[in-house]
Amino acid sequence: METYTFNIDSQYENIRLDAFLAQQLPKYSRSFFQKLIAEEKILVNNQKTKNNYKLRLNDSIYVIVCCTQPPSITGENIPLNVLYEDQDLIVLNKPQNMVVHPAPGHTSGTLVNALLYHYGNNLSTLNGDLRPGIVHRIDKDTSGILIVAKNNTAHQKLAQQLKEHTMTRAYHAVVLNNIKEDEGTIDAFMARHPIHRKKRTVVSNGGKKAVTHYKVLERFGKYTYIQALLETGRTHQIRVHMASIGHPILGDTMYSSRSSPLHLKGQVLHAQKLGFIHPTTNQYMEFEAPLPFYFQEVLSWLRKISK
Repeated sequence: METYTFNIDSQYENIRLDAFLAQQLPKYSRSFFQKLIAEEKILVNNQKTKNNYKLRLNDSIYVIVCCTQPPSITGENIPLNVLYEDQDLIVLNKPQNMVVHPAPGHTSGTLVNALLYHYGNNLSTLNGDLRPGIVHRIDKDTSGILIVAKNNTAHQKLAQQLKEHTMTRAYHAVVLNNIKEDEGTIDAFMARHPIHRKKRTVVSNGGKKAVTHYKVLERFGKYTYIQALLETGRTHQIRVHMASIGHPILGDTMYSSRSSPLHLKGQVLHAQKLGFIHPTTNQYMEFEAPLPFYFQEVLSWLRKISK
């Protein structure tokens, strides 16, 4: 653990606290100090404070650094499948088996590594150094459409649409077993699994509201090809909801115990459509990501065996 103390003189008056600390201790980033402030490990005049606090003459700053800063993330020349781009945002098609942002065990080969290489500092900073531009995520083994913000204003407006559940988000999936009804709605609260902390589960008490609308696109006897429309966007929502009604997604080893007859690299789940209000023009825009090769191969196999 390291501690630092600063006494503010006139040259630093009216500077934001997080900016001042990043200047004085350049081995740490501004977002790192924002995290410490939120954890109350930075005090001003022995009082907890906020990131946007502006320094005053004779302020006393006390900083506790009890852990090292996460490693810096570098750009990597990874191709991006860009569906649309303008001065505010990027709409892209993420391949299966790509992590969206760095995390323990995944510090390279992520979408963020690719974004940093191709766009550098031309990305929003609201989510800190490890998630530049990232407005929302899809799972590593889920392919499909994502939106990335190039500036903080666009990021805020897009994030607000996600919060208010006004974005159109449609997925295609192949699930186990035959769904008899042509369409349906799953309205079931979700929470983190009490034992397996990486998993989510449906709960009867507590949790967060989660709503998924589904429609059958094609039936193959023991499998069903569906569209799932998100009303909310909880972590693993479609995977958990479909498993909860006896129709886990094909290839999903986390939420299904049944082995797959195919050599799949993950769940057969694709973010196929995304619609939103453009943060600058206020016009509704909608994009579709074509089904990837692995998904088309699964459908071809299912059509062949179901004849």
